[in-house]
Amino acid sequence: MKIIFNFLTCVFLLSVFSNCGGEKDFQKNAKSGSSLFESNAYASLNENSSIINEKFRKAAQIISSTGKIDSLTEEKIESSERILLDEFAELERAGSWVQGIALRESNVRENFGDYAGAVAAAYKELSYAYGRGLIEKQEAVNGIKNVLNVTNEESVVIAGNALLSFLNQNWDDARTGLEMLFGGLADDEPDAFGRWMILVCIMEKKDGISQTERRRAGEAYKSIRSRYVQFPEYWYRGARVFSGAIAAIYAENCINTSIQGPFADECRAILASHSGLKPEDGALIKTKSEIESIITQAINSSNPQLLNSLLPLINLSDNPYTVYAVGALRALNSVSVFKNYFNIQAAAAKGRLAERLSYICRS
Repeated sequence: MKIIFNFLTCVFLLSVFSNCGGEKDFQKNAKSGSSLFESNAYASLNENSSIINEKFRKAAQIISSTGKIDSLTEEKIESSERILLDEFAELERAGSWVQGIALRESNVRENFGDYAGAVAAAYKELSYAYGRGLIEKQEAVNGIKNVLNVTNEESVVIAGNALLSFLNQNWDDARTGLEMLFGGLADDEPDAFGRWMILVCIMEKKDGISQTERRRAGEAYKSIRSRYVQFPEYWYRGARVFSGAIAAIYAENCINTSIQGPFADECRAILASHSGLKPEDGALIKTKSEIESIITQAINSSNPQLLNSLLPLINLSDNPYTVYAVGALRALNSVSVFKNYFNIQAAAAKGRLAERLSYICRS
C-alpha cells in the first residue's frame, strides 16, 4: 500500500513545492516501494517539534531497517505510532499546524493498516493547501483519482469516492461513505477530520435533515473549533451555515487564515450582508486584522501610500469595518507624514470619502 500513498503525496508535492524530482524520479521511487519516510521530497517539508520528529524518525527506522515486522516489533510500532497520532492531534488543537503534518499522519496510519485513514489524512493536507490558495481544487481531485486508479482496496475505494463526493458537494453520497469508514458521529475522537466532514455534510444539506439533527450538528461543529483554527474551510463552512454575528465571526476568521484563498471572496460578501451592505460591497471590506496589518506596514516603512488600499473601505456607508478603519487612521494624524497624506487625499476626494478624510484630518 505504500506506493498508493506515496503517489498521492507526490501529486501534492509536485503541485505545491515543485521539488519532487520530476515524474521519472517519482516513478522510480514508487516502483521501489519507498515510503514517505525515505522520500527526498518529504525531507523538504517544514519541521515540527523536535520531540515528535525524533519519535517519528525512530518509528521510521524500525519499519525501514529490515523491511519486515515481527509481532513484538509490530506491537511496539503500533504503540509508538498511536502516540504520534495523539501528538499530531494535540499540535492541531494547540493551533500549531504546519505544512506536512497530515502527510506524516497519513504514513503513520498506513503503517498499521488504516488505509482509509491514511487517504483521509493525505486529503486533509490537500484541503489545507487548497484553502490557502496553494493548489487548485482540480489538483486535489486529480490526487484522489490517481489513488483510485492504482488500487482496488475496498476501504481506499470507499474513502476516495467519499472524498470526491465531498469535493463535488454531493453531501448524501459523501456522508454515506464517510460514516461507513469513520463511524458516524460516535467516533472515538470527537474532533477528528472524518467527523468534521460528516458534520459539514449534515449542515450543508439543504433538505432532508431535521431541525434537531441540524442544530446538534451545529453545536458539535462549534465545539471542535480549536483543532481547526488554522483551517480556512472550517471557518468557511461555518460562515455559510450559521447566521448573524456567529456567521460574521466565522467569515472574518476564514479571511484572516487565507486572505487570497478561494473562500475569501464569499466570506467578504457574508460580512457585507451582515453589516447591512450589498453583497457586492464585500470586495471592498477588509477585516480588522487586515486593517491593522496594513497600518502597521505603513508605520514601519513610513510610507503612507500603503494606506491607499483602505480608501475604498472608508468610502462605504457606515459599517463596523469602515468605522474601525476610520478610527485607526485618525490615530495616525499626529504623525506629520501621515497628516500630510490625509490632507492631500481629502483635497482630491469627493462625497462621502471627502467627508471621512476631513474627519480624520480634524483629529
